[in-house]
Amino acid sequence: MKWVTTHTRMWLTRSFKSFLFTSDYDNQLSFVENQDLGIYVHIPFCKKLCSFCPYCKEIYTEEKAHTYVDYLINEIHMVGSQIKEKKQVTSLYFGGGTPALVADKLEEIISAIEDHFVITEGIGLELHPDNVNEETLLLLKESGVTKISIGIQSFQNKFLSVLGRNEFDLAKISQAINKVPFETMSMDFIFALPGQTIADLKSDIDAAFASGANHIAIYPFIDFTFTDSTLQAMDKKQKRKLLDGITLYCQEKGYVRDSIWTFSNNESAKYSSMTRNNFLGFGCSATTLLKDQFKINTFSVEEYQKRIDAHELPTSLTIRFTQRQRMIYYLFWTAYSTRVNVEDFERFFGVSLKRMYGFEFWLAKNLGLVTENNGVFQMTLKGAFYYHYYENYYTLSYIDQMWGVMRKEAFPENIKF
Repeated sequence: MKWVTTHTRMWLTRSFKSFLFTSDYDNQLSFVENQDLGIYVHIPFCKKLCSFCPYCKEIYTEEKAHTYVDYLINEIHMVGSQIKEKKQVTSLYFGGGTPALVADKLEEIISAIEDHFVITEGIGLELHPDNVNEETLLLLKESGVTKISIGIQSFQNKFLSVLGRNEFDLAKISQAINKVPFETMSMDFIFALPGQTIADLKSDIDAAFASGANHIAIYPFIDFTFTDSTLQAMDKKQKRKLLDGITLYCQEKGYVRDSIWTFSNNESAKYSSMTRNNFLGFGCSATTLLKDQFKINTFSVEEYQKRIDAHELPTSLTIRFTQRQRMIYYLFWTAYSTRVNVEDFERFFGVSLKRMYGFEFWLAKNLGLVTENNGVFQMTLKGAFYYHYYENYYTLSYIDQMWGVMRKEAFPENIKF
């Protein structure tokens, strides 16, 4: 598996140089000149740890969560105070974990961010179905949240059981989100579960929009090696059939596709913390992507807090990009939106996309992976599947290895890919 990503990396970077993440880090971050900057905040607490979930998380207690928020706010001020004037950012997303468990502290966190940043495209937050009630939604709305994403995974008990999730009352969730509406009301689902069919997924899609969602995300199940999940990954042929079926069904219904996995019944309804050219990450395990580097914070809550006490950023690993490496990061995550704009690339790097990767895009067109129209490369149905297929390789070759190490070591010396 690893040879696929290794040879792709060497070809696209035109170099034998590995991606090298080291313990070296900056306390001063060069984000002032970055355009289209987003912000992500990680809240690592859950009342129950799901076996399939790979993210940084631990069991919630009110005391631990409130202490963590105090340190989180300190980190925000450490970074934000590096600039004299407020910096415009596109969006703010809270992920986890279960961010709604600190709903009573959200206003305080958002206020700290707004001391240094101006948010132009709204605030998003992930919710566990257990947290979807009128009281919590009102608290989120009063705090400034404009978009919510509910981690449904499936409406069908046979799949909830496989995932180790408890059953929930869809009628109560629907009643709550219709009483307290948000600009975007998204629901997350997992596809490629054992025994899952396109009929199962169509049923979930229909139920989501019927219950008040205006946006859905359907992510593939990925079998991370370090999770406790015993589920078997679905084979390539079955996965492609499901992904194509999901896409065609949503297109048939007239839904708008705004990324590989997401669809909406309203063009203005968007929810994605991933499709950003640059972003700052706050909290343990949060990542930061800038023009010259990518960094990831420690996964250890305890070590995270020690670093903040020492007035140092809690960075665990950093990669300092060559230009070609940064271009690969840009293209990989931009392509998540299913399209790459030639002018946007040239504005970001100051060099022609066709000069740097003209052959690759020519080949992609001739293989039927993309079409080109008015300077925009758009993925075809085939292209979207193969992006997913490669993203799966990337995740298991890079992210699985990195996160597996970081769950055991707060500050590894280095990781090389």
